[in-house]
Amino acid sequence: MKSKKILMIVTSHGELLNTKSKTGLWIGEFTDPYYEFIDAGCEVTLASPKGGHPPIDEMSQLTENITQSNKRFKNDSVAQIALNTTLKLESVTATDFDAVFFPGGHGPMFDLASNELSGQLILDFIASGKPVAAVCHGPAALLKAAELNPLLLENKKITGFSNTEEKLALRSNNIPYKLEDRLKKLGANYKTAAVPFIAHVESDGLLITGQNPLSAGPTAKALLNFWGSM
Repeated sequence: MKSKKILMIVTSHGELLNTKSKTGLWIGEFTDPYYEFIDAGCEVTLASPKGGHPPIDEMSQLTENITQSNKRFKNDSVAQIALNTTLKLESVTATDFDAVFFPGGHGPMFDLASNELSGQLILDFIASGKPVAAVCHGPAALLKAAELNPLLLENKKITGFSNTEEKLALRSNNIPYKLEDRLKKLGANYKTAAVPFIAHVESDGLLITGQNPLSAGPTAKALLNFWGSM
């Protein structure tokens, strides 16, 4: 497969509602896909609404949530510099990349879900026949795109962090809405795994989505397989 250029868009938002606890990027949902792409020979570019270093959800750095890719990242100065110096969204265009990937963390529910640049970028990728992938709360970015094009999610098989998982994560009172509910309201054929917090990926045309943190690597693999199946 010819080397692909992948744009990864991460959140710039670190605040939750009704709590002093912080959110941001769930680090494993960045590192797992990042190394899937790097190991496949892809060129990865990072961007965010504000540019620079994104806020990192502290919970994602707790021992029980650390993945092998997290450990690899800690010894990878190239990847660390890339994450510390993300480009501003306004400086990237779909024409320069073969796909876009949105990692999660609760942050995207606040900024990417209402960001017009991000929403239009998604539509530009789709219009160019290029895949759009997102994992966990990353699919919140699809909300703005679906507002701009109401047919985007109509009857599309989509997944993302479920209402049940939100309840179990004990942050239901700290977020502005439930992602599952919003996706359904916009016409998505929302799918979920039978059991919370196990890997689950849905692919429907150019849209590839993963349900939760454990789905981050499999979602990246599904994106790579998209090209392999062409």
